[in-house]
Amino acid sequence: QLQASGGGLAQPGGSLRLSCAASGRTVSSYAMGWFRQVPGKEREFVAVTGFNGRTYYTDSVMGRFTISRDDARNTVYLQMNRLNSGDTAVYYCASGDKPGTGSAQYDYWGQGTQVTVSS
Repeated sequence: QLQASGGGLAQPGGSLRLSCAASGRTVSSYAMGWFRQVPGKEREFVAVTGFNGRTYYTDSVMGRFTISRDDARNTVYLQMNRLNSGDTAVYYCASGDKPGTGSAQYDYWGQGTQVTVSS
């Protein structure tokens, strides 16, 4: 089970940190990803960290978002800086056997947390 939290309202240029707490699955043994979705659009890849610690980001968040993993807490984080209105979405964490950018590659999903960027 994956439990996402940390969403909320942020001003443009602000920051938020999302958390994804895992139970029943060890985050260090799987690819852990973040996706986001806005109404009427498909779920979009944001970032992933593989079991070897490598990270990969979609171009629109490169340099602004950082994905990290705390093995002791069995939790994955998404630090989001310099937020803009285009980041407004429901954010989902996901777990899969291999890192990838396609949502079909992930078999466990959290419930989603809303991020709204607005002044």
